[in-house]
Amino acid sequence: MLLPSLENLACFEAAARTLNFRTAARAVALSPAAFGQRIRQIEEQVGAPLFERTTRRVQLTPRGLALLPRARQCLALAEDCLRSAMGPAPAPVELTLGTRFELGMSWIVPQLGALTRRRPELTLHLYFGASDDLLKRLYDRSVDCVVTSARWSATTLAAETLHEERYAFVASPKLLRREAFARPEHASRHCLLDIDPTMPLFRYLADQAGGAGCFAFARHRWVGLGAAIKALVLAGEGVAVLPRHMVAAELRGGKLKRLLPSAPLARDHFRLIYRRDDPRSSLYAKLAESLRAVPIQ
Repeated sequence: MLLPSLENLACFEAAARTLNFRTAARAVALSPAAFGQRIRQIEEQVGAPLFERTTRRVQLTPRGLALLPRARQCLALAEDCLRSAMGPAPAPVELTLGTRFELGMSWIVPQLGALTRRRPELTLHLYFGASDDLLKRLYDRSVDCVVTSARWSATTLAAETLHEERYAFVASPKLLRREAFARPEHASRHCLLDIDPTMPLFRYLADQAGGAGCFAFARHRWVGLGAAIKALVLAGEGVAVLPRHMVAAELRGGKLKRLLPSAPLARDHFRLIYRRDDPRSSLYAKLAESLRAVPIQ
């Protein structure tokens, strides 16, 4: 029996983990065409499809579900095999990483298994909190590093850039059928949803449009959490600026509509931030490299 290549198994595992062939192809640094060829090769060896693909979703077949745990075991053993020939294992390290709830659950938590297999010496603990709380805990050393797009000015902090963050000004079609929002002056008919009175999300639009004073909203509501804002926008309770990765599926499916699509919005970056006096800067650089390999979900 011809054995499958480790590269093909890694492609299969990435596709099974993300259930998105384009995302998986980026994660293993292949073009979509080359990635698809890898999947076809392993399916030919198995003699049956491993994925069911439609225009709307990707899911594992029973054969794929049966292969997945063995494929992961095989990849982990291959890493152990190579590591055993590379000298003594690195000393164990524990880090506490702080992040926002939505980003942590959609992007970091799904990576924990792969991070552990790639860097078994590292135990990564998580802390969820708001941006201000995360930076405060970084200063007082109750977390070791933070993933956030929040701005900071302290020269005592250093950072590794991870991914660009883009934003969209959105509302539900249900709300727009009641009240249009085609021009800035239409804000007077709507409720703006945001994190808090400083409007950290809406400012990505307002600062590009000449300031928040250009939009005289009928009401404001502060709900403290991006997930709460998204739920209220979907329910037709207001309009909001949200990160694109949070609303991409809803925009594609028509559950949300972009407002003022020609208006420019500022962009930002997610960064891995740590204290400049922390002697583990090389470890943070390696952690950032691993995080950069997986697109924001």
